[in-house]
Amino acid sequence: MTLQAVLNRVDETLPQALDRLVDLLRIPSISTDPAFKPDCAAAADWLVKELESLGFTASVRPTPGHPMVVARHEAPGPHILFYGHYDVQPVDPLSLWDRDPFDPAIEETAKGAVIRARGASDDKGQLMTFIEACRACKEIHGTLPGNLTIFLEGEEESGSPSLIPFMESNRQELSADLALICDTGLFADSQPAIEMMLRGLAKVEFTIKAATKDLHSGMYGGAAINPIRVLTRILGGLHDDQGRVTVPGFYDDVDELPESVRAQWQSLTFDAGKFLGDVGLSIPAGEVNRTPLEQLWSRPTAEINGIWGGYTGAGFKTVLPAEASAKVSFRLVSRQDPSKILPAFKAWIEAQLPADCSLEWNDPIGSPASVMEITDPAFEAARAALSDEWGVPAVYTGCGGSIPIAGYFKTILNMDAMLIGFACDDDQIHSPNEKYDVKSFHKGIRSWVRVLDRIAK
Repeated sequence: MTLQAVLNRVDETLPQALDRLVDLLRIPSISTDPAFKPDCAAAADWLVKELESLGFTASVRPTPGHPMVVARHEAPGPHILFYGHYDVQPVDPLSLWDRDPFDPAIEETAKGAVIRARGASDDKGQLMTFIEACRACKEIHGTLPGNLTIFLEGEEESGSPSLIPFMESNRQELSADLALICDTGLFADSQPAIEMMLRGLAKVEFTIKAATKDLHSGMYGGAAINPIRVLTRILGGLHDDQGRVTVPGFYDDVDELPESVRAQWQSLTFDAGKFLGDVGLSIPAGEVNRTPLEQLWSRPTAEINGIWGGYTGAGFKTVLPAEASAKVSFRLVSRQDPSKILPAFKAWIEAQLPADCSLEWNDPIGSPASVMEITDPAFEAARAALSDEWGVPAVYTGCGGSIPIAGYFKTILNMDAMLIGFACDDDQIHSPNEKYDVKSFHKGIRSWVRVLDRIAK
């Protein structure tokens, strides 16, 4: 029996696949609200029953928070682990929804049919593309498509407090040759992508202190140091005229983009003017001589996220404040290490601190970037499979944000992750009226059939 027979089965049974997705979407598995704890458990139970019906050995795994779901099918070939999450974001403000967010419906729009519900795109619709691909393979071939583990989390939308301990406690069971993550999107509405790099994050809050109390600006102004002036002077020098970060050693572990990937990115139909214009801007503000996509995906940043001090209420209170504070974050790339970047930033601040000023730091937080080894033949095999399904070349892309699970797979389980998703930019995830294109759901199932056919043998 051929690959085409499985793809035909996907086409024939799409209505039933949509019905199953609707059933899952009806469960209000909001992980951040304790009132929905029973619903999160119900969603985990629902998934276990579905996976068992396909021939997986599946179980609900308790955690101090919401349960994990782990399903296993042993077979010859490389061991592939698929990750998704069944929990969803809160729905507030409910008044902005056009319908009950847990009463899913298929609607016709100018772009085609969509399924409207909380979790439709993030991440229930996405994880069900993989499960439905396994179902079609089982129905045609009588067996599941390879040596597979499915790992579904119930706390992704609430910070994943149980994830790291669970992965560490079940390291041997979860370790595989490659992880698949379906929590990303298409580059454009009809161009598939594999995200090959995710920026890391380091952040810190600090306070510059001077006098023991706020001072009258008439009595002390000119003679007393003003910590807001110190703070703004220092942070004003965080970037040079070329948009580069001035902290010593900041770029030491930043690798240049491979030329083959750079060429792919330059071929993408990315309109930087529209991207910035949509938020009222016009000029890319990152490093000069870097394209906007490089600035967003493969270059590190330093950003001042908040700054405060003194009197900010109505009217004036003419004081010299005793202290001034700021929050600063860094998006990291390549081999940049938060444990090196944050101390370097601290030393840079301290070196510029004048007499009569002191520093107070909160606990810094950081996680490294994730860069996938796309030289692994599985990546090119998957890219070819996606290209075949969508009829346009699949591309390697980056992500300006962070997807922590990808980093955990690397640091805890010592394996790379392949990030393939079928969401669209206008799916309104985390917002009212979330939707998932029926086309994306359909072609997502077909895509996984093709990908598994290429990499799971």
